[in-house]
Parts: sequence; structure tokens; C-alpha cells
Amino acid sequence: MTNRRWRRLRQLIQVLSLGLYLFLFFAALPERPAYSHADLIFRLDPLAAAGAMLASRTWIPKLALAFLTIGLTLLLGRVWCGWLCPLGTLLEWFRIRSPRKRGQQPSADWRRVGRFLLLVMLVAAILGNLSLLILDPLALLTRSMSTVVVPALDKGISTLEQTMYQTPALRPVVNTLEQLLRGKILPYEPQVYTSSLLIAVIFFGIFALNVFAERFWCRYLCPLGALLGFLSKVSIFRPFIGESCKACARCTRTCQLDAIRNEPRYEIVPAECTLCLDCFVTCPENDIRLRPSIGVDILRPHDPSRREALMAMLTGVIGVAVIKSGIRSTQRHPFLLRPPGVGAEDGFLARCLRCSQCIRVCPTSALHPVLVEAGAEGLWTPRLVPRLGYCNYGCNACGQSCPSGAIPALDLEDKRQAVIGVAQIDRNRCLPWSKGIPCIVCEEVCPIPDKAVRLEEATVIDSSGEAVTVLRPYVLEHLCIGCGVCEYKCPAQGEAAIRVHCLT
Repeated sequence: MTNRRWRRLRQLIQVLSLGLYLFLFFAALPERPAYSHADLIFRLDPLAAAGAMLASRTWIPKLALAFLTIGLTLLLGRVWCGWLCPLGTLLEWFRIRSPRKRGQQPSADWRRVGRFLLLVMLVAAILGNLSLLILDPLALLTRSMSTVVVPALDKGISTLEQTMYQTPALRPVVNTLEQLLRGKILPYEPQVYTSSLLIAVIFFGIFALNVFAERFWCRYLCPLGALLGFLSKVSIFRPFIGESCKACARCTRTCQLDAIRNEPRYEIVPAECTLCLDCFVTCPENDIRLRPSIGVDILRPHDPSRREALMAMLTGVIGVAVIKSGIRSTQRHPFLLRPPGVGAEDGFLARCLRCSQCIRVCPTSALHPVLVEAGAEGLWTPRLVPRLGYCNYGCNACGQSCPSGAIPALDLEDKRQAVIGVAQIDRNRCLPWSKGIPCIVCEEVCPIPDKAVRLEEATVIDSSGEAVTVLRPYVLEHLCIGCGVCEYKCPAQGEAAIRVHCLT
């Protein structure tokens, strides 16, 4: 095929790859089933696989597909970044800089940032810490889509529908929109997530960086791109500029990632090239080709020096030491409730990819990204917030969709036995206990067959001074699994009168 057709094929694959990502993202929305392949994209992520396996010191079979991405990179270079990465595709389409300003690029020294982050991340992973995995592009995109984009889209469309519904002639249109979108793209219930503002600032800030350079994130900051760039230095097939080059500089002007150097001659840097093929098409001599090459690409000025590599390693060691010395590493937050089946906190943190897959598939929006409750080490790992949602007794989607096994893939019966925490009643806030007002909501909604919340009859003095007989709830802690439905349904205003505490 001609170079133009190859480029069209790349653009088609970009569309298909992004479409696959969106399909897998929204596949679990209708009725929220545990879709077994919803985490497919994460299984192909070598940065997530390397981090989780190093930190947990275990082989994770589900992440073995990442070797396909590594093999593809060793064969053709950073094809993942230019052809398959959904975030890279969105950043490529979201262009801000005008063609006239493309020659005014930031210093190539900015590339050191992504490489430095990668080395710090790997050293921290060896020491059992995955905090920096929040910068993995797939985790970043999925977390932002789950907690920011979809809730904002839902709110915007719902507001529009409410406005349209006030006009009788538009009501059929609203009903049609609801049938098309609700449960397929939009959730059935409104979603609100903690720390969504910070996540939104980071996500849209990455797009705003395109003001300074096209695909600024991919070019300078992305740790996954840095990892694939290192592997590309030994790729078998690499792009070369032929001897007939007349130094017209068209290729440098069209390259989105500034991967072409012109000193001492025009050449394409394998570690920076994503094989977008724009230069192939632009070259008037038609003399840019993909050719086999055996050996390692030379060290570039922006590659880490020995001193910089040692600094990155030292930063990783010191960073982990500081994080491990925090109060949350020794004293667990009393309301830090993890998804069902999660064992020891250290083991969970060493395998959690911060990808928000579990948050996305939770049918009640009970799982939220942690902000400060788990310290710096647990940033944006999942946490159950019962006041905003509860763990559905008939659902095991979070474990089924977890790509690393940080949340065990329990069958439904085992999941129903998994203890998340234990409910405790605040008698100073509980209506029957504190005010003598009849209320048995927590007992009614408890899903445990034998009822972890029981009722006792008592005669109390109500607010008017009358003696009344009420049923007062109490919890059998040995039966409670901490699903949180009682806290979610508690009619007390503000903080619930019954709250689920963690066990340790």
C-alpha cells in the first residue's frame, strides 16, 4: 500500500481502538453485570503489569497480555502510543496550537520528566508502593471518565431533558432520548463521587497542555510512553530517512511529537516516534521507510544520565520511606471500607492499579476514589462510602472486573460472606433511641437472611413527655458483613445514625 493508505489504516485503527475502549467502558452499564472482559485494555498495559507484579512480588496471570504490547513494541517501536492508546488518540484529535507555531517547541529537556517519573515509579514498585501508578494513562482516563465525564454528562443531559419536558411537544423526544441513553451510556441513578474536582482538574489540565505543544502529555510526561520509548531503542523495525533527503524540513514541521532531529543529519529518534506516518506522507522525495535494524539506538541528550538515574532511584526510596512513615500506614482510618474480599491493606495496595474499574462497574455508586483516608500510599484506591451507596448483596462485579486481582473474583455466594466492616448504632442520633420516634428502616433493609439488625421492644418517654412503646434496633456484629445498606437508607439527616466501621 501507499504511505497515504497506511496512514489511513492507522487512523482507522485509532478509531476502532478508541471505540473498543468505549464499548468496554459502557458494556457494564445496563443492569451493571460483571462483564468478564471489561478490563481487557488494562491487561495490555505493561506499566501496570510491571508495577503490580513488582510491588506484590507475584505473577498475575490476567496481566500477562501485556507481553503482547511489549512484543509489538520490540518489533515496531511505540506503535501503542500512535495507534492504540485511547488517551493518546484523544490528545491527538484535540489540537490547540496552530500549524504556524508548531516549530516553537518546548525544550527537549522536558522529556526527562517522563523518564524520571518512570524510574521513580519502578523503584517504588520494587519497594511495594504503587502510588505513582495514578499517572498511568489508562488508569487516568478510566478514572476521569468514571468519576467526572459520565456524571457530568448525565447531569447535563438530565437538566436538558427536564427543560425540554416542560414543553408538551418535546416530551416524546425526551422519552426517546431516555430509552436510547439510560442504562446504555448514562446510569439509571445520578452519580456523585468524592474528589472528582481534583480528578477533573488533572484530566482537563492534560488536554490544556496541548497549548504548549501537540500531545504534550505523550511527548514529555507519560510514564507508559517513557517505558515503551526505552523498549523502542532495540526495536527490530525503525523509521529511517533516506540518503536522498534534501533537508526541506517538511517532516520536522509535520511531526506531532518532535521526534525528528536535524543534527548532524535528519534522522528519526525511535524512542520518540509513534509511527504516525505523517512524515512518510509529507516527504517530497518519498524516502522515509521502515527498515530492519539490529542494535541499540544511541543515548540521546534527554535520556537519563547515570547521575539522573541515581537521583530517580534515591527519590523513589526516600518517597516510599516518607509515605510509609505516615500515620495512615500504621493506623487505619475507622471508616476506610474496602471492597468485599479484600484482605490485608498492604497486600491490597501492592496490587491495586488505581484504575477505577471497580468504581465504574459498581451498580450503586458505592465505591469512590480515596483522597486522604488511606494516606498518600492509597490515593485514588477504591473505598466504600455507605452514605452515598451500598454494597449490593446480589452483585460481585467489582471483583470480576479487577484486572490485577486486588479485589478477589469471588463467586456470589462467597462474596455474600465476605465481611467489609461492621455496623454500629449511635444511640444519640437514632430516632427510637434518642427521641422515641418509631423507625425500623435499618432492620427492614438488612439483606442478611438471619437479619444482622434486630429489634427490641422498649417503653420510652417521647418529646411530648408521653410514655410510648417503640422498637429499638441493635446489631448482631457476628452476622453483619458491613454492606452499608442500613447506613445508606437511614432517615437521619446528615450523618447516619448507624454507620459501618472497618474491622481493624
